[in-house]
Amino acid sequence: QGQLTVSGGGSVQAGGSLTLSCTASGDTVATSGMAWFRQFPGKGREGTAGITTDGETGYTTPVKGRFTISRDTAKNTLYLQMNNLQPRDTAMYFCAVETTRCSGSDCYNWWGRWYYCRGQGTQVTVSS
Repeated sequence: QGQLTVSGGGSVQAGGSLTLSCTASGDTVATSGMAWFRQFPGKGREGTAGITTDGETGYTTPVKGRFTISRDTAKNTLYLQMNNLQPRDTAMYFCAVETTRCSGSDCYNWWGRWYYCRGQGTQVTVSS
């Protein structure tokens, strides 16, 4: 798997917005389904938003209507626009690549697909 570089986290007040970016190596964004996962303190990673190579998107229920996943294949970058952030969104956010072969602790099954999620995340902290 190639390298994934995540950025854009930070601290905001409730109701605020942030945009996360994930830059991948090669043409990963154009040729692979991708997703954002988040990890709450003391918990495992949870699928949050996903996008297929056809552009179909999916979201976990708590973020529907507030988060938008998108990609720029020319920049090989995946985005997560997060609006109306709430304290319950406070978590470490990670980028993931869909894969057909995956084993080990860096593999996650969500939205009927397997994702490889490894590397740095970005912290999002929302205060009330």
